[in-house]
Amino acid sequence: MASRSCANFLHLASGNLLDIPQTPRGLPRVMTVPGIISDMDSCSSNDGDSDVASSGCRERKIIVANMLPLHAKRDGETSKWRFSWDEDSLLLHLKDGFSPETEVVYVGSLKVDIDVNEQEEVAQKLLEDFNCVPTFLPHDLQKKFYLGFCKQHLWPLFHYMLPMCPDHGDRFDRILWQAYVSANKIFADKVMEVINPDDDYVWIHDYHLMVLPTFLRKHLNRIKLGFFLHSPFPSSEIYRTLPVRDEILRGLLNCDLIGFHTFDYARHFLSCCSRMLGLDYESKRGHIGLDYFGRTVFIKILPVGVHMGRLESVLNLSSTAARVKEIQKQFEGKKLILGIDDMDIFKGISLKLLAVEQLLQQHPDLQGKIVLVQIVNPARGFGKDVQEAKKETYMTAKKINEVYGSPNYQPVILIDRPVPRYEKSAYYALAECCIVNAVRDGMNLVPYKYIVCRQGTAGMDEALGVKPEYPRTSMLVVSEFIGCSPSLSGAIRVNPWDIDAVAEALNTAITMPESEKQLRHEKHYRYVSTHDVAYWARSFVMDLDRACQDHYSKRCWGIGLGLSFRVVSLSPSFRRLAIDHICSAYRRTNRRAIFLDYDGTLVPEASIIKTPSSEVISIIKTLCDDPKNTVFIVSGRGRASLSDWLAPCEKLGIAAEHGYFIRWSKDSEWETSPVGADLEWKKIVEPVMSLYREATDGSSIETKESGLVWHHQDADPDFGSCQAKELLDHLESVLANEPAVVHRGQHIVEVKPQGVSKGLVAEKVLSRMVNGGKSPDFVMCVGDDKSDEDMFQSILTSVSNPSLPVAPEIFACTVGRKPSKARYYLDDTADVLKLLKGLATATISKPRCLPEIKVSFESNA
Repeated sequence: MASRSCANFLHLASGNLLDIPQTPRGLPRVMTVPGIISDMDSCSSNDGDSDVASSGCRERKIIVANMLPLHAKRDGETSKWRFSWDEDSLLLHLKDGFSPETEVVYVGSLKVDIDVNEQEEVAQKLLEDFNCVPTFLPHDLQKKFYLGFCKQHLWPLFHYMLPMCPDHGDRFDRILWQAYVSANKIFADKVMEVINPDDDYVWIHDYHLMVLPTFLRKHLNRIKLGFFLHSPFPSSEIYRTLPVRDEILRGLLNCDLIGFHTFDYARHFLSCCSRMLGLDYESKRGHIGLDYFGRTVFIKILPVGVHMGRLESVLNLSSTAARVKEIQKQFEGKKLILGIDDMDIFKGISLKLLAVEQLLQQHPDLQGKIVLVQIVNPARGFGKDVQEAKKETYMTAKKINEVYGSPNYQPVILIDRPVPRYEKSAYYALAECCIVNAVRDGMNLVPYKYIVCRQGTAGMDEALGVKPEYPRTSMLVVSEFIGCSPSLSGAIRVNPWDIDAVAEALNTAITMPESEKQLRHEKHYRYVSTHDVAYWARSFVMDLDRACQDHYSKRCWGIGLGLSFRVVSLSPSFRRLAIDHICSAYRRTNRRAIFLDYDGTLVPEASIIKTPSSEVISIIKTLCDDPKNTVFIVSGRGRASLSDWLAPCEKLGIAAEHGYFIRWSKDSEWETSPVGADLEWKKIVEPVMSLYREATDGSSIETKESGLVWHHQDADPDFGSCQAKELLDHLESVLANEPAVVHRGQHIVEVKPQGVSKGLVAEKVLSRMVNGGKSPDFVMCVGDDKSDEDMFQSILTSVSNPSLPVAPEIFACTVGRKPSKARYYLDDTADVLKLLKGLATATISKPRCLPEIKVSFESNA
C-alpha cells in the first residue's frame, strides 16, 4: 500500500498547514568580494540547473545542522542579544580539516527563541559577525519538529526502540511528520539564500535534516551535497516499520556522499535501499557506490574524532590542575572507575551500576578499594522514559552504597549537575578505567577523550607530579553497541545486557598488569591522535569532491513529485527516442534491420502473463510483412515458447537462448550455434545449482537446451544476492576448463556456452544482409538488460565497417533511464509499444488492421 506521505510535501510549508510566518526579507549573500554584497533576490531558483554565476572567489563550505555552534544570551543592561562561539561544538572543530582559505557558512537554529521583531537584526548580526544563517523556526513548529518527530519517533527508532504500546514510545503521528518536512523546507530556503551553486559544497549533519537534500536537489540538480549521520542506522527489520521510510531513504539518496560512523550502520542503510527501493550497491576501488537513476551515491565509513588541541588546552588550565589535586586527595588509595553519560534510556547507566554491584559481590577484596564516579550530563529530552531512567539510577546507586558502603566510603558517586569541561578532564586524567556501557549509541567520544587525557600534557604531568617519560596507561570497557567500539581494538568489549560479563571485564581492567595497560593505551592513542576531527572532516570533503567530479559531464533532469523527487543523470549524448525523428528516418530508408528483446521490452518484466498481447502480435506482424524490413526477436527464452507465442508472425526471425538457436522465418529450420555443440558441462552445473536452490528458499532453476539459469527474484533480497555471489564464484571455479561462461544478471545466475551472445546474433543478421546485396540503411535495436548491451555494442561496431557502401541510421535504444551503450532510451514497455505502433503506421498506407494510433513523444534532441 502506498504511503499517504507520497503527497506533494514540497509545498507543505507554503500552505496554511502549520501557519509558518514568512521570513521578513531575503538574507543578503555572504560577502565574497570586498565591497560587494549581492542579494539572493536576483538569483531565482529553478527546477533545473541554476544559472547563478560563479563568484570565482575562495572555496566555501556551507555546514547545515539543527543547531548553530553558538551561545546566546541577553545583555542585562542593553537587553540586546549577545552571541559567542560554542567552543565545544563539533561543527566548529571540523573547520580544522579545511584549508585556511576556505570560507565556512553555518545554517541552523539558535538555542533560544528570538522575537519576530528582532529576527532581521539578529540575522544580519550573525551573518556579519559569525557567518551564521539562523532559521528561526516558529516555536510551535520547533516543538513538533524537534521534541516531536525527531525525539519521539526518529531517535527511539534509530536506537532500536519500537512503540509496541503507548507506555513504550509514541505511535507515528502524521502531524509531527508534516512539521518535520516543513522545518526541513525552511532550512532549504535558508541555504538557497546564501549558496553559490557552482562553487559551494553543502554538508548536512544528522537525522534532523534527512529530507533536506530532496528540497535542495529539486532546486539545484547539480548541487554538491554531503550528509553525515551521527546516530546509528537501524537494521532493515526495524527501519521498515517507519511509515515514511521511502521518503527518508530517497531524501538521503539525493546526496552525493552519505557518511556513517561504522560499517554496520552503512550496511543497514544499504540493506534498506535494497529491500525497499530495489537498489544494489557495488564496491569500486575501495569505494562503495549506489547507482540511483544514473547518479552514483557514494557511501563513506569513518568515525568522527576529537579535537586534540581543545582537549590538551583544557588539561593545561590551572583550574584543571587544582581540581586534579582535589580529586587525588578525595580518592587517595582507591582505584577510580569513570562513567560519563547523558541521562537517557540508551546509555545503560543502571546496567553499569548493576555490574559494579556484581563486581563488589563477587570480589569482596575490592570493597573499599574501588569507586565508580558516574557523571550524569543533563538529559536532552524530558519524556517519561527519562524520568524513569533517572529514578532507577538513583535507587540502584542508593542500594549499592547502603550494602557495600560505610561512613567513609561510597562505592558509587553520582554527579548529577552541570560539570565544567575542566572538571571532566580532571576525572579523565585520574581514572584507572573508563566504562561506556550504552545499549545503543551512534558514536560516543567519551573513550577518545579519556585516552587523550590519560596521555596528559606537560601541565598535567606537573599537577600529577610525574615525569614526562613516565609510562602512560589507560583501560577501556566499552559496549559493543556503540560506534567507537570497532576502532578501539585494545578495549575490553562487552554486551551491556550481560551483567556478569561486564563485572568480570571491570575486574580484568583494574587488575591487568601495568605493562599490558601501557601497550593498549599506546595503540589507542596512536589511532585517536591521528584520526582526530580534522582528519575526519578533511577525509569527508575530499570524498565529497571526488563524488561530485562528473556533475557537469552529464545531462540532468528531475522527475517525481514531492519527496519522491530525484534527479536522472546520464550521458550528454543519451536522450529520449522521439517518435517523429525515428519515423522520418524509417520512411526514407528501404533496407531496415529491427532487433527486439522480449522480456522487459515487449512484455513487462514484472508481468505474470508472459505471452504477447494480440496488439503486440498485430504490430510485429505488420512490420514483418513489409518486404523492406528484417525483424528479429532476440531473447534468452527457449525456442519452444517463443515459436509458439509468435507463430502468427510467419516472416519473423527468432534468436532463442541468446542466439544459440536462430530461425530466419517460420518456414525455415532452426540453426544451432556450432560453438556450443559440447554441452557436457551441464552435468557439472546442475547439481551445483540444485544445492543452492535447496539452500535458498524462493529460488528456482530454469533449464534451457543450451544452458541453466538460477533465479532468486523471490528469495530474501540480501540472502539471495549473497548466494548469487557465492554461486557465481563456485561455478566459475568448477567450470574453469569447460567451454561455458557464467553470467550474473538481475536476480539470476546463468551458465551458457562460450561464444553465444545477442551481439553475435546482430552481427550474423547484418552480415547476411550485406552479403545478400541488401546492406542496411536503417538499424534499430531495443532491449532492457545487460545482455542487450552486447547487441548495442555489436551494432555500433558492425555498421562502422568501412566496407558498407552507406552508413546506416542507427537507433540503439534501452528501456529505462539508466547508463547504457545505447544512445536513446524509452521509459517502459508501454513506450516501446507506442514506438512500434508509429513504425507500423508508417509501414502501411491505410492502417485498417490497427486501432487508431495517437502518438505523442517529446523530443529532447
